[in-house]
Amino acid sequence: VFLGNGPSGICLSYLLSGYTPYFKRESLHPHPILQKKLEEAPHVSILDQDLEYLSEGLEGRSHSPVSLLFDTLLRPDTDFGGTAESVLTWWHETDRAIPHLVLGRNPPGGAWHSIEGSMVTLSRGEWMGLPDLQFKDWLRQKKRGLRNNRATAEDIAQYYQHYVMKKGLQKNFRSGTVVTSVRKVSAESISNHVQEDLQKSNSLWNFTEEGMEVFQVDGFVKTVQGNKEPFSIYAENVVLATGTYDSPTWLGVKGENLSYVHHQLSALEEAVKNNSIGITSDPVLIVGAGLTAADAILFAHHCNIPVIHVFRRRVSDPGLIFNQLPKMMYPEYHKVHQMMKEQSAAYAGPYECYVSLPEHHVLSFGKDKKCIFQDKNGYQKAYKVSMALVLTGSNPNLSFLPNNGIDLAMDSDQPVNPKRNPIDVDPFTYECTQEKGLYALGPLAGDNFVRFVQGGALAAASSLLKKANKNPP
Repeated sequence: VFLGNGPSGICLSYLLSGYTPYFKRESLHPHPILQKKLEEAPHVSILDQDLEYLSEGLEGRSHSPVSLLFDTLLRPDTDFGGTAESVLTWWHETDRAIPHLVLGRNPPGGAWHSIEGSMVTLSRGEWMGLPDLQFKDWLRQKKRGLRNNRATAEDIAQYYQHYVMKKGLQKNFRSGTVVTSVRKVSAESISNHVQEDLQKSNSLWNFTEEGMEVFQVDGFVKTVQGNKEPFSIYAENVVLATGTYDSPTWLGVKGENLSYVHHQLSALEEAVKNNSIGITSDPVLIVGAGLTAADAILFAHHCNIPVIHVFRRRVSDPGLIFNQLPKMMYPEYHKVHQMMKEQSAAYAGPYECYVSLPEHHVLSFGKDKKCIFQDKNGYQKAYKVSMALVLTGSNPNLSFLPNNGIDLAMDSDQPVNPKRNPIDVDPFTYECTQEKGLYALGPLAGDNFVRFVQGGALAAASSLLKKANKNPP
């Protein structure tokens, strides 16, 4: 059972549905050492090869060796602006398929369905694609090109849904499901009729083993009528691929629960749509210095809504995402960065309707919509605002796991966090080191870009196929 139907879950479903990657014999990889290794066993699927051996010595923009491997097999020289074809060929070997279910709240594509459709992705469009169906080919069918090589969130959400249909994966997907609990139970404790059903279904399970444990996954399905129908599923392996879009981070300051304080960009879009905010309103307060905060500033700027922008870092801090993005590819984010630099409250700059307060933090939100900030020297300022958006990142919601999944993290005293404290997984199988049979993919395992979450799916698929022993070489 996979929890989460975003790009990680879709890619893993593809690999476990019998779609098997082999090295395309006549192809040439620009990395000569990798080419040599690939030529050693062209008749053996990549899934059955030693992923540690193949990925040794690869370098790139991910910390995961298998992510770098799968990415370079799919897009050999993309980081250098090249367009070399993938060196993989895909065979559909149905006898290798492993039965699985992919559960998600949204349609296939996961959180991409919750993001404002016109938002443009940070990654280049072709990096959002999944194996053996290029994103740009799909866009071409829709008679559209990529703007500045990038795609909108709406395009991507549609592409993921199309991918699931086109590859015939939809029978494994269940949308509108919410998982409330995942726990290990002993096989003996499962009622007899469930055991009989499992044995009839040509299952790989052998319940004669003493002390065998399985996962019990509980939750509910939302029906069309709005009812909640409960379900229980038993699974040998569970894959966590829920991403981190679930619970926005709170600042934890006084008044943050007041009705004008929001934690999602959609609140601003909503307010503009229903005219509760406009050119003549008090400024909107935007807290945070990541890309979501930048998207909010661009949106407000576009609608001529005044903005006060508060963030903790210095504008020149190398950890600030804007200092890591190439200007040519991201002109609009570069513009926000320029505004942050040139428009601080200390002196008026060229941009109307925008004030930047670097190295400030929010002390409190008042009932009268007055917000109090403090700078690094302890000086306080108060501003009256029309609404506040706290956009400082989000955390995964792992409330369905015992102890919120904290025991699985690298530092088991702290909550799971994709950037600072991911789930501790084996880098070549993505199985949790603390809990056998449980796997974690994507941001939960520290892979934050779509192009690199696919390597985790390759690692997990390889491990699950070995467990099921589906005709390896």
